Amino acid sequence: MKQRFILFRRADVFYCEDTTTRKQSSLRTKDHAEAITLLNTKNEATRQPAMNLQIAQVYLQHADPTLAQRTWQNVMDAMNPLKTGPTQARWKSAMRDPAFDLIRNRKLIETASEHFFHVLKIGTISTNMFLRRLHNFAVGMHWLHWPVLPRLKWPAVEHKERRAITADEHQRIIERELNPEIRAYYQLLWHLGGSQTDIAELTAQDIDWKDRTDSYQRRKTGVPVIITFGTDAASVLESLPKFGPLFPRMARIKENLRAKMFIKRLKTVGITGISLHSYRYAWAERAKVAGMAERILGTTSVHKSTPALAVIRYPFWWEKQKRPSRSGAGVLRLRLELRSGPGSRRRRNQQRLWASVNTL
Repeated sequence: MKQRFILFRRADVFYCEDTTTRKQSSLRTKDHAEAITLLNTKNEATRQPAMNLQIAQVYLQHADPTLAQRTWQNVMDAMNPLKTGPTQARWKSAMRDPAFDLIRNRKLIETASEHFFHVLKIGTISTNMFLRRLHNFAVGMHWLHWPVLPRLKWPAVEHKERRAITADEHQRIIERELNPEIRAYYQLLWHLGGSQTDIAELTAQDIDWKDRTDSYQRRKTGVPVIITFGTDAASVLESLPKFGPLFPRMARIKENLRAKMFIKRLKTVGITGISLHSYRYAWAERAKVAGMAERILGTTSVHKSTPALAVIRYPFWWEKQKRPSRSGAGVLRLRLELRSGPGSRRRRNQQRLWASVNTL
């Protein structure tokens, strides 16, 4: 029987040639016995293509005995200890997605692209995002020796439209909210622009009335943040407890319950299309109008990827200052100090941004 691949040697290195396409490729060995084994494997694969997967499983099982038995549930369990805090809770919740039941007990080496497409079809945007993470983790750990779906073949992640809360919507929510603690909580979200958990966990010890600053560590990243507040925020803070948590009830409630409470409030005032995170979008929009550059605006989120420690100092820029400009309009000022940590000379230099915007 004619062999599709033939063997030859060039400069003591063995090569194989495809007799059909005349393409030559190196076997990357100088050992004759090893070259014969590789050549026979290539010829065997072309003679019995239906058995290629079974043959590959035999070879892979000798390289990693657990490889042939590893399922996607094992990948989910392996990634769970890598998460901490609220991220781990969100991961556990995402792994309970019914769409994952289609592949949960399926072996990795037996997974085809059709299985992923079926999961993505009945799943949601969250399913798409978390399935990508599972797939990339399995490939990175060499539990999958080939991608199930190439990078360009994944369906695009299309999020719903997100927008900031407007001043009018915020005012309607405040007027409708009768609980003083929840009302003050929404007001500080508007004034300080922090995440819902960071604001909910503020304590009286975080407030420095002498410097009129509010300092706390971000729950998500652990990075310290210092914010200078204005008169309106001060009036809200004065109505809150002078010792312990500022929002005792809101601090005990989980993020998803706070979000549900906010959604119920939106229904009573006839507002749609926003969430608690919309307060941060509104903060970012006001900062941009005040003149903050986008590259510096990104540091206000203070993620771990930020190379420097950001300390944000800004006045209540939606409150008009009583200092008229030359044109007679009020002037709003925004100051941001970027205090760099250890690193290059550029990071050690303190950067300041002063932005002024005339408001009618």
